[in-house]
Amino acid sequence: MKLLAIDTATEACSAALWIDNEVAERFEIAPRQHAALILPMAEQLLAEAGLTVPQLDLLAFGRGPGSFTGVRIAAGVIQGIAFAADLPVLPVSTLTALAQGVGREAGASQVLAAIDARMGELYWSSCVAGSGGIMQPTGEEQLAAAAAVALPAEGSWHGAGSGWLGYGEILRKRLGARLDSCCPESHPHALDIAVLAAHDLSAGVEPLPPYQALPIYLRNDVVR
Repeated sequence: MKLLAIDTATEACSAALWIDNEVAERFEIAPRQHAALILPMAEQLLAEAGLTVPQLDLLAFGRGPGSFTGVRIAAGVIQGIAFAADLPVLPVSTLTALAQGVGREAGASQVLAAIDARMGELYWSSCVAGSGGIMQPTGEEQLAAAAAVALPAEGSWHGAGSGWLGYGEILRKRLGARLDSCCPESHPHALDIAVLAAHDLSAGVEPLPPYQALPIYLRNDVVR
């Protein structure tokens, strides 16, 4: 299978190319430069692999939650590519991708993923590694103040994402000894979006036509 994945939902911008279980990635922390960077990243990966877009089997993107502008960029770029090449699309949660990356890099099996949503709130999801180390959310994604997000009842957890920068003190007090470690500088990676999309496809999740590849905001009030 050949799969192109992109993510622009946070300060990070990344593209990844999955070819038969091998993944190459371009990744850069580049606030407000996503629109200029993401297509060249994808083009470089395809050129290095000797592929063209019509040779791909699937497209995937970080569908949010995250920056309103960022998730719109990813959805718009993927829709444009998908319509032009008549390819199916799999949207992937940026919070689950964030947790997947922490599992990959730090070996964490239980992750509390949080992205700063501004306006005194954060995007929040608790994820647990299942078969093959694939992260699965334990419940619905939330938009809430740090003092109000639903915490897991038990277990040792790893905190990850920008939500821990602004609201880490509140979250640490609430979790107490259940917080094993924290990595607030973590960002979602297209590499992990590709891994999750490939897993979803193998598990029987149906990809979507391009017009259904929509961003998920969790909030209606736009904050750029």
